[in-house]
Formats: sequence, C-alpha cells, structure tokens
Amino acid sequence: MTSFAPDSIVLNRKLPLWYQVSQSLRASILGRSAQDPLRLPTEEQLAGHYGVSVLTMRQALKELEDEGLISRHRRRGTFIEPSATRGTPVRLLGSVDAIVAQQSGMTTELLDRGTVPVPAELAEHFPDLVEVATYHRLRSDEKTGEPTNHARNYVRPELADRIDREDLLRWPMTKVLRDVAGADISRITDTVEARLADPETAQLLNVPLLSPILHYTGVTYDTCGRALDVAVIHYRGDRFSFTVTLEAT
Repeated sequence: MTSFAPDSIVLNRKLPLWYQVSQSLRASILGRSAQDPLRLPTEEQLAGHYGVSVLTMRQALKELEDEGLISRHRRRGTFIEPSATRGTPVRLLGSVDAIVAQQSGMTTELLDRGTVPVPAELAEHFPDLVEVATYHRLRSDEKTGEPTNHARNYVRPELADRIDREDLLRWPMTKVLRDVAGADISRITDTVEARLADPETAQLLNVPLLSPILHYTGVTYDTCGRALDVAVIHYRGDRFSFTVTLEAT
C-alpha cells in the first residue's frame, strides 16, 4: 500500500523537535489532496524523513493522535482520519460583499472597546489623528463553539461614534462601517503572514504556545484614500487557509 508523503522542514534546534515535527505533519495532513493515501509511513521512516529519533517521532504522532487527526493500529500501521479537515477557507475574492460574507457565520464576543493613542506601527495609516477607537473581539464557530480567531480593529473616532455594541456582536466590521456608520468604502488591502502564537493568542484561541497562526492585517479606505479602519486578526493556522483569486479584465 502506498503511504502518504509528508512535506519536509528545516528544524529549529531552539524549539522542541517533537513539536515542530507534529506541526509540520499536521499541516501536511490538513493540506493533503483527496486522492492522497491515508496510510502514513512507519515511525522509523518518518523519523528518517524528519531527521529525528524514533522516540521524538513517537511523541509527535501521539500529539496528532490525541487531536484525532490520525489513528494507530497495531500491526496495521498509522492512518490519517478521513474526517481530518482544515475547515472553511477564508477566500479573498475582491469585493466588499464577498468579504462581508466570509466574515459572517461566527459567534462574536466583544472583549473590550475604548480609545487609545494611535499605535506607532499604524501611524502611517492615521497621519491626521492622535487617537483611534479600538475594539477587541473573539470569534468562535457557531456549531462547535471552538474559538477560531481574535481581532483588533482601529477605527476613526468619527465613525466609532455611530457604532453600538450590538452592531459589533451582530455584524462583521466591514458591514458595520458601510451599512451602520455610513462609510464610503472604496477598497480594502490585505496582508497575510505566518507567525507563532504569543501567550495572549494561545490562550484566546486555545492552541499551544508558539503554534502556527495566520496574522492578517486589513486596511479599509474611503474614496478619498483615507484609512477608515485597520483590522489586525490572528487566525488559527489549523482551521483557515487564504485563497486569492485574480481574474483577467
């Protein structure tokens, strides 16, 4: 029987090897194609593939087994669970309505709101402001209750004056800005990068410290080119992927 072929990685000796191997193998499993075989190579073969000891490999596999991604059968081998899926991808399709649709379908908890000085890293987006309104929200899957991402939005004060708490619990920020605050949105720029979960994110998203996350920054502009909102969102790396679709005009 042909075995599933995991991706290769360069190990960082400053982090636990079993953890890095489990994260790499998890990403390979969740990113596999439907036609890929479900059977994993043996512990010895995987250990050789990653350049670690069999004991380290065994610890990594135990982590994935505990998560329900694989099952291990004596004398038969180790198999990927067919139900192991990444979850709903986040697709950046180029329209405000599409982004609003993607942001919907989650339970939202407002962790805090207030006014803060413009953070230094966002000063380029708000050169005319001293303070911005800030909102911190935690989103969870409606069906499972599992936390999926937490978001901080930095919004121009004149727009924040028109936003109520109930709006933030009911709607994505893009819809609140456009349909509640009356903002004239012209474009949204998106930046996505891989990072490791800091203590706050690990706690909020219920993931291990230093586990992979997707760090998203979205800047919403009006027709005059002013930044209306900067969203900084941390997504669970094992639950989301980002797809960008470019269409010829």
